Amino acid sequence: MIPSPVISYATKIAVTAVMVVLIAETGKRNTLAASILASLPLTSVLALLWLYWDTKNTAQVASLSHGIFWLVLPSLVLFIALPWLIQKQMPFYQALALSCALTVASYFVMLKILSSLNITSG
Repeated sequence: MIPSPVISYATKIAVTAVMVVLIAETGKRNTLAASILASLPLTSVLALLWLYWDTKNTAQVASLSHGIFWLVLPSLVLFIALPWLIQKQMPFYQALALSCALTVASYFVMLKILSSLNITSG
């Protein structure tokens, strides 16, 4: 018999993987539809769902949701930098790597700002 935690992890992985593949496959046919799906906070909703499912702790869910709110802002840097770098003829993988690095730097800046304002991000 398969232990319950293994089934739980397998379910989480399967549902999450299906969502990512669905978005990628939709993008091949209709970038607008894929953009709408990808812009939905599906990952966040799944993370909140899995956290509640595992813990039944609404305070943890609320804390995670609060942290996600503040950290969505610096994540937008990726979606500004990547198309701009590609338009400037930077090769895709270099543009993606630089966009990710800029996003990570933006996270650190946001955490510093939140800390200076005594706002916790989770």
